[in-house]
Amino acid sequence: MKIKSLLAKPFASYIHKQIKKGMTTAVQDQQHIFHQLIKTGLKTEFGKDHDFANIKSYEDFVQRVPIRDYEAFKLYIEKIKEGKHNILWTGLPIYFAKTSGTTSGVKYIPITKDSIPNHINTARNALLNYMTETGNHAFADGKLIFLSGSPVLERVGGIPTGRLSGIVNHHVPKYLRSNQLPGYETNCIEDWEEKLEKIVDETINEDMTLISGIPPWMQMYFDRLQERSGKKICELFPNFSVMVQGGVNYEPYKAKLLHSIGKPIDTIELFPASEGFFAFQDSMTEPGLLINSNSGIFFEFIPVAEYGKDNATRLSLKDVKVGENYALIISSNAGLWGYSMGDTVKFVSTNPYRLIVSGRIKHYISAFGEHVIGEEVESALLKASKDTGVHIREFTVAPFIAQQNGKSYHEWFIEFEETPSDILSFAQKIDDNLRLKNVYYDDLISGNILAQLKISMVQKNGFADYMKSIGKLGGQNKVPRLSNDRVIANGLEAFVNKN
Repeated sequence: MKIKSLLAKPFASYIHKQIKKGMTTAVQDQQHIFHQLIKTGLKTEFGKDHDFANIKSYEDFVQRVPIRDYEAFKLYIEKIKEGKHNILWTGLPIYFAKTSGTTSGVKYIPITKDSIPNHINTARNALLNYMTETGNHAFADGKLIFLSGSPVLERVGGIPTGRLSGIVNHHVPKYLRSNQLPGYETNCIEDWEEKLEKIVDETINEDMTLISGIPPWMQMYFDRLQERSGKKICELFPNFSVMVQGGVNYEPYKAKLLHSIGKPIDTIELFPASEGFFAFQDSMTEPGLLINSNSGIFFEFIPVAEYGKDNATRLSLKDVKVGENYALIISSNAGLWGYSMGDTVKFVSTNPYRLIVSGRIKHYISAFGEHVIGEEVESALLKASKDTGVHIREFTVAPFIAQQNGKSYHEWFIEFEETPSDILSFAQKIDDNLRLKNVYYDDLISGNILAQLKISMVQKNGFADYMKSIGKLGGQNKVPRLSNDRVIANGLEAFVNKN
């Protein structure tokens, strides 16, 4: 055992014990965080506007603090950008995480001195917990790649501003700097294709042991490595043993990624966002991600069926149920209060509290009253892919509304690794799977109101070319799985195979 893995072993054991202990105190930890947040929030403009002085309980908070999305927070954010102190949290943020919103344009999410440990320590703890659970410490001695945004930060209102992954890059511990790839100059490259080529240059001959990023990025990286070398990833990197991923659901990408790697490999799934690091995979055997219940974030959950309604039910962690689809709401020591993330989650366990990310509030199809969500389309496609051995690179779904006598249907834009031998049969399998998942969709099909879904086959690298065409290749940008309109579908039509 080399020095870094040797030194990591006792710290990993300590963190593992802390995580196990936290599983039993999650509700109490949430209560403590709630009261600490209110105590600090009293000193802020937001706290004064919302009568924090008279908040003694969670019920008081619900009465005084409505659910808000970013658009409703912009007034406060603008004041911070003007240099005003004590607006959402005490003092000024130490960073703005810059991210693209689907409806709000560019969003500036505050990161404070109190909230930065949540972003930094959670990923570290997930890795240390993995070490103790599996006994795999050796990866700490090899080269580690974190596919991230540029660490170059601009200033907005005097506050350093950039992509979250670029900000976090500045906080990589010194003891890992010698292991980390790519180098700083390469990470600073803004053009994703140029950056990817440089990453391949820097890593192709190294002893890579851990690779981290969002699945579509990693697949592009693996593809370039194979094009250069003609080898499977396991041949290039024989000691590659851990893949860390998050940002999108891993399952639709899993088969293709493992095929590219050429051997089974441990994976650690994370649930990070610019607003906070919410959950992480703590077990190689149990499903779901352990909620980050003691890291400066107070969680609320709204049943999806009630989201957006007046007096919608708001639940704290102690009242959630397994199997219910919830909209995720947070209040945090970054100064976000009753903030709607736009994500939906579903608990798979409440002892301990583990969840899966089931989709996005605004990413659904209900053009015909079916309200199909991301979890359902991903599951339907995944089962069809497993049944046929077909690998999927990327996909999205949109409604097609017939204008005259024809029937409307769901149009699936799919980029295949290899084309199914019978595309109509493959479409039928997806359709059957989706009907089993969603009773409303099944009713529309059986009632002869909707036609069976149709597949439009996207050409190789078509999704990447589409993202490039709209200026969103690389970075933290992802193609939504579902749209309730044809904006993305219309853009993708230029990259569909016409044969």
